[in-house]
Amino acid sequence: MTTAMEHPTRTPEQELAELQEAHGRALFGFLLGLTYGDRQRAEDLVQETLVRAWQHPEALRSDHESMRPWLFTVGRRLAIDARRARQARPAEVGAEVIEHAPAAVVGDGHEERSVTALDVREALTTLRREHRDVLVQLYYRGHSVTEAAQALGIPAGTVKSRSHYALRRLRTVLPGYGAGAAR
Repeated sequence: MTTAMEHPTRTPEQELAELQEAHGRALFGFLLGLTYGDRQRAEDLVQETLVRAWQHPEALRSDHESMRPWLFTVGRRLAIDARRARQARPAEVGAEVIEHAPAAVVGDGHEERSVTALDVREALTTLRREHRDVLVQLYYRGHSVTEAAQALGIPAGTVKSRSHYALRRLRTVLPGYGAGAAR
């Protein structure tokens, strides 16, 4: 692969297209194995890997003989992050399971959960918007820190610190809830 120094008129988009053409198929095959044959997930990881290459043009302009090791390393790390994020979330329930679920019985705790949901919703309004946005990404949408950072366009460390301060604030606003609360 030629470097940007040899063709100074190439745009980053052209460099990325060449990179995808040269390494995309091999990267897809590698990631397909890491995703246990999930083609959609492997395709998403290939695209995310190429986005990372585009975001780091210094990697494209390195004097290495091939970009493939860098791409495989980035793809592997993204696959690991995605797997960890899926494992951290509860399993999703399909519509067929919900249809066959027994009807709620009075006194089954539904009322308590409804009150709790209202309390939490009210407490969220006391947070600054950026803190609330982080909690929505992490807890309501089930995103990992990395996914939340990408969705909000902020660094992962900022997501962590904002979630810390938001949860600390919620503990003061919702004193009857949490690990130490009596049930």
